[in-house]
Amino acid sequence: MRLTTKGRYAVTAMLDMAMHTGQGPTSLADISQRQQISLPYLEQLFARLRRANLVSSVRGPGGGYLLAMAPEDISVSQVIDAVDESVDATRCQGLSDCQQGDTCLTHYLWSELSTRIRDFLDDVTLEQLMHRHDVQQIATRQDQRVTGTILASS
Repeated sequence: MRLTTKGRYAVTAMLDMAMHTGQGPTSLADISQRQQISLPYLEQLFARLRRANLVSSVRGPGGGYLLAMAPEDISVSQVIDAVDESVDATRCQGLSDCQQGDTCLTHYLWSELSTRIRDFLDDVTLEQLMHRHDVQQIATRQDQRVTGTILASS
């Protein structure tokens, strides 16, 4: 099982947006700067997140993206699904053809693990993550680093 950069970055970017809810639309440039994710990569991710109706775009000056739902209504698994990511631990992507078309000896073990991971990620919302003390500390540090960078370059 591998959760690739695409899924990790999508969850990180969505959590960043959730942490800045109430401050108006969030620009991808701001997310890029705070999370150190390339802007072109974020643009690709947000096209998928928009198609999945997890974010909406606001055009014009001061534009950017807004969460399309409240943070308590967006689960981590929804974000991962939106970017076509998988958390399947089986070697066969759940198709039961692991061993030259047949089910391998440990298929059901990895299949059950995949189910448990999925259930866990279904139960974790952006709001729950936002309220974690460690997440709040990290977000504060990132905001201060970015603000310090902006002030230093002015």
